[in-house]
Amino acid sequence: MDVTSIQSLYGSTPITASETKVDSEKGFQSMLNSVMGLLDDTNSQIQAAHKEEVAFMLGETDNTHDLMIAEQKANIALQYTVAVRDRVIEAYNTIMQMQV
Repeated sequence: MDVTSIQSLYGSTPITASETKVDSEKGFQSMLNSVMGLLDDTNSQIQAAHKEEVAFMLGETDNTHDLMIAEQKANIALQYTVAVRDRVIEAYNTIMQMQV
């Protein structure tokens, strides 16, 4: 899965260096708020997938297409969030290993 596939699912355009969400004056707090927004988006995608699953199981809908789309969006959002978490942990470990 590449970045353009993820962007096409969310309908966003690529973010350039001048459009980053991290404010240089607020620093870490700005980055933390951006990550929390990512977690909220991931959580909403997972909840939407669960709603589709319940509606399908109860027989309220028979559209498997929408169910599979919701599940795939939730899966991709979760994979993206885990990848971001792994990179943050890797960066933290690199900083902690630096000699001062």
